[in-house]
Amino acid sequence: MKNGPLRQVTDLARTTPGVLGALALLLIVVGVTAGVFSAVSVQRRAQALEDLASRSGPLSVAAQEIYRGLSDADATASGAFLAGGLEPPAVRARYEQDIAQASNALAIAVAARETSDVTAANSPLATLSGQLPVYTGLVETARVNNRQGLPLGIAYQREASNLMRTQLLPAAQQLYDAEVTRVSADQDRAGGFPIAELLLGLSVLGVLVVAQVYVRQRSNRVFNVGLVAATGAAVISLLWVSIATFSVISSVDDSRVEGSSQVDVLARARIATLQARADETLTLVARGTGKVYQDDYVQVSTKLTGLLNEAGSKVTDGAVSQEIASARANSAAWAKAHEEIRRQDDGGNYTAAVRLAIAPVPESSGTAVDNLDTDLREAIDRTRATFNARVADASDALGGTVVVVSLLAIVVAVGATAGIWQRLKEYR
Repeated sequence: MKNGPLRQVTDLARTTPGVLGALALLLIVVGVTAGVFSAVSVQRRAQALEDLASRSGPLSVAAQEIYRGLSDADATASGAFLAGGLEPPAVRARYEQDIAQASNALAIAVAARETSDVTAANSPLATLSGQLPVYTGLVETARVNNRQGLPLGIAYQREASNLMRTQLLPAAQQLYDAEVTRVSADQDRAGGFPIAELLLGLSVLGVLVVAQVYVRQRSNRVFNVGLVAATGAAVISLLWVSIATFSVISSVDDSRVEGSSQVDVLARARIATLQARADETLTLVARGTGKVYQDDYVQVSTKLTGLLNEAGSKVTDGAVSQEIASARANSAAWAKAHEEIRRQDDGGNYTAAVRLAIAPVPESSGTAVDNLDTDLREAIDRTRATFNARVADASDALGGTVVVVSLLAIVVAVGATAGIWQRLKEYR
């Protein structure tokens, strides 16, 4: 037992060659582990950025477009119904364009999800896919009856709008909220603080320092070429990963502050605009029984004012600030036109109220709403472009990092092994 394998290993560990061998093995393990972990971590960040650029970011846009298209289509259909008889070609074209855009965006969202997400009973995509044809069918039936002057058209239009407000739009809102959450989650994945990478990198440097101090004490040589090369590679790797990662964190934070957080507020303002517009037209369609729509208009328009104020407080781009200022002015013009619509309608002048709601004239609420929607759309497009640019900056910051870190990990392992092997040969 005295000369058993365990005793031999213990005796060897007490010798200088044994300690040098253990240090070499430790440096190989720690260096390779740090390199592999850093490379994997960088790759995960890169994947999160790729998801932001090609999946969650575009899908949030598609979800917003679904809501916008559906809400505007309903407001347009109600406005066309107010015109009576055969609606103007431009109004009909707008409705058809809204439905086409919403359908295309819905197809994009469906294609990007798993089949189970689409077919699940409570899935917003299942609701949208199943109920959108029902809605368009009801609108067409209302349109046919309206052209023939049949009162039954009002019932069909109300049923269509009720389907839109109780099923389609809530499903679209649910889908949008889910995609916005995905964007935030991807930003968190891409912009997380690199605690593990820094600790591993510092651990490698710590072991290298210990190895060099030990070798110097045993050999009386100031420098060991192999260990110095390994230390240099470890320092470069740590600096490279740190600089790249903190650049990513900065760009991702900018994408949130200058991009996605502003886009979300502007998108919600646009949604509120379309909701209030639908309330306004449906109040007139109801012909004296639309108090519920008017009450909702008041509530949503108040929400819209708050969202525009919030957007103004978050804005970081001068051009976007101008768009928001214009949106506020058009919102005020709309509020003024709406007051006049209610005054005319409540006073029994229904025809004048309808004209103020849908006529293509500067003083109509329809003109103010279109201008407001244009302002918000342009502000969203500018802010989304900033978001995409910041995500691209983050992706560029990681360019080549995986390859460099992997190669430097090999240099650390080879350099440390070669440096210690030189000293081990002296003990033969």
